[in-house]
Amino acid sequence: MANYPTPPFEPQQQSVPGTQSKMNPVPDCGETSYKGSGRMANKVALITGGDSGIGRAVAIAYAREGADVVISYLDEHEDAKDTARYVEEAGRQCLLLPGDLAEREQCLAIVEKTVERFGRIDVLVNNAAFQMSHETLDEIPDEEWVRTFDINITAMFRICKAAVPHMPSGGSIINTSSVNSDMPKPTLLPYATTKGAIANFTAGLAQLLGKKNIRVNSVAPGPIWTPLIPATMPPEAVKTFGEETPLGRPGQPVEVSPIYVLLGSDESSYISGSRYAVTGGKPIL
Repeated sequence: MANYPTPPFEPQQQSVPGTQSKMNPVPDCGETSYKGSGRMANKVALITGGDSGIGRAVAIAYAREGADVVISYLDEHEDAKDTARYVEEAGRQCLLLPGDLAEREQCLAIVEKTVERFGRIDVLVNNAAFQMSHETLDEIPDEEWVRTFDINITAMFRICKAAVPHMPSGGSIINTSSVNSDMPKPTLLPYATTKGAIANFTAGLAQLLGKKNIRVNSVAPGPIWTPLIPATMPPEAVKTFGEETPLGRPGQPVEVSPIYVLLGSDESSYISGSRYAVTGGKPIL
């Protein structure tokens, strides 16, 4: 078993949305460790926020399991190109689609371009997210509250609505929620609120799409070592990130990707409307 890094980490800070290669330690997304076994052979997967962190780990895992991958991301071009290289080294195709998911047109465009290239979407992973830390309610700007909702939940609704007509029977939608969905951290109020919304959106959508045989589930990670952390938290919080978990450390993205593989594969054909905790021991309700 790998010995993953434990706090304290070097206090560090980046500008939003953050760059993976500048983190210390660099997150482990399975670049050298993930081994595939054909569990997603010939599927087409669209992953938002797929350039780094959890999204990169899922992209690498999906490619090594046999899927072609489409990566939607904001503007982290170097991270995205690096992820695409791993996908292509696995012998699969990778389409990169930069742009801001806070804009309705971009949400529709990533679906349209995926279908133009591959003809369908077998697996949709809604993983892109935005967060910022604030100590008081007064510190939260109105426009930041709106942007958090636009990216974290409104984009999810728009992308699902556009994608479902292009998803075959047996398709899978996987939404990234958070341990914050039922244990909200007060300093992440807008983010935590959207993550609770994602949990409910997922449970409701699973019931709406059951007749189409499209499954909908969510994954609720705990503290995971991704570029979002140094980009949105103060350096001292980064230094101790994840130490409060029963395992005493943050998770690495590679430790989250296997549940996305399960939920994206045909092995989970009777799993829908569920939420899966990857929290280092913190229970969710």
